[in-house]
Amino acid sequence: MALEDKKPPTRLEVAGVVAFYMFAALVMVFVNKAVLNSAPDLPFSLLFIQVLLAVVLLRIAAVFHPQRFRTEPFTFEEARIIFPVNAVGIGGLVFNTFCLRDVDATFFQIARGLLLPITIFVSAIMTRKAPRRNVNLAAAIVSIGFMIGVSPSSNFNSRNPFQSVANTGLIYGISSSFLTAIHAVMGKTQVSRKVPIVQLAYNNNLLCSCLLLPFVFMNGELSKLRDLMMNAENGEFRVFFTGALVTGVFGLFLSLAGLLSIKVTSPVTHMFSGAARSVLQTGLGVLIFGDIVTMHRLASVGIITAGTLYFTWIQNSRSNANATILPIHTPKEERFSDARISEKLGR
Repeated sequence: MALEDKKPPTRLEVAGVVAFYMFAALVMVFVNKAVLNSAPDLPFSLLFIQVLLAVVLLRIAAVFHPQRFRTEPFTFEEARIIFPVNAVGIGGLVFNTFCLRDVDATFFQIARGLLLPITIFVSAIMTRKAPRRNVNLAAAIVSIGFMIGVSPSSNFNSRNPFQSVANTGLIYGISSSFLTAIHAVMGKTQVSRKVPIVQLAYNNNLLCSCLLLPFVFMNGELSKLRDLMMNAENGEFRVFFTGALVTGVFGLFLSLAGLLSIKVTSPVTHMFSGAARSVLQTGLGVLIFGDIVTMHRLASVGIITAGTLYFTWIQNSRSNANATILPIHTPKEERFSDARISEKLGR
């Protein structure tokens, strides 16, 4: 009876959720890029502030709405269960941040373009189920788009067109995709456990902050932060601190937007919004950072997006129930929604 009384979302609600999701995702990418441009030696500090701020915000929300935002301390046994998944997830997040730091904003989505094929491959190995032929075709389309994007004529840094993008930037992107794919499949165990999503988000962020803190020390970032504060008049500290706060808040917004998107939109709608976001991200990269867009880059983004849309159409046409959203752009969102892709691929 409850299901019958539940009203479907209106077009205005769907449009609002999609717009909110796109805006939060774009803010995350470009503010992170601006912060990393101003303070490239502080990647772990940036991530630590972001996840710690998410923990603080969830705790504050729990004070005002304890029933909706339950953030109970988790036990050692719970920490032991979620530690492997979080360790892999934070690794993907770190490599993603390194990739964004070292490549142009327009090339960033290309550098991480192998996420779908790698996820299909990892899922096939871990579930011991061969993907269907049309799923392999979607992976092949995306892979072709990636190869076009990393070809020599498009693989350069727009701030110096004669300087090739460091190979490390591309390696970071592929490493991020690989770890994110493993995280997506491993994360199925978290989703299968009957833990409220807010509690799961709180536990994950709290554990991630504990995992990141040692790297802040080992990378010597405390002294770099002190130097940045001592030279605050040059504006770099203000950019770093403000950007870290903004991305921390919007990271939490993005996770909520991802959950809302799962609730009120179809996978196809979500992926079409992702395609539109790719176009906007490319255009904004040119306007904000002066990135140079070649025909190879445009073709690459278009082919990768087309392959991902085709994959979504395949999965959605197979089953409209329990639809899955593939995280292809923003790692912050991945920690909340990527675990669901393994359920789709395992069918």
